[in-house]
Parts: sequence; structure tokens; C-alpha cells
Amino acid sequence: MRLPIIKHVVGFIEENDEDWVNESIELLESMTEIESLKDEEIEVMGELLSNLYGSLEVNKMIKDGMDKKEAMNSFMKRVMGSIDK
Repeated sequence: MRLPIIKHVVGFIEENDEDWVNESIELLESMTEIESLKDEEIEVMGELLSNLYGSLEVNKMIKDGMDKKEAMNSFMKRVMGSIDK
């Protein structure tokens, strides 16, 4: 996951609507089922999906009252903590 991508998508959600992100996730998940895709292409889609799901999680924390910067830092600490285990 990349914090600059998550930050950008959270900004997109603020300006537009999180439904766009949910629909993008649905499309990408559907595309991963294409049998002719190469492993590298599936990995790229997986990384995009991770960032989109992360953005939705950060957006939820912001909606629940957390400061935007604090929400992003909290999310990334949680992700890094799960990687270390």
C-alpha cells in the first residue's frame, strides 16, 4: 500500500463520492477473473485494490470523526504492524 495513493483517493472521495471507488473495486475484482491475464497484471490489480480498500477504511475513520492526517497515519501503522507479525 502506498500512502500517496490512499491520500489521493481519499481526496477524490471528498470531492466526489465513495460510490465511485466501490464501483472501481467491483470492476477490478471482476477483471481479475480474466483467464488470459499474466501474473504481473494480476499483481498490479491487487495492489490497486489494496489501495482502494485502504482508502475506504481511512475515509470511514474520517467520517467517524478522526482527523484526516491522523486517520492515514493510524491506518498505515496498523498495516505496518500486521506486516511485522
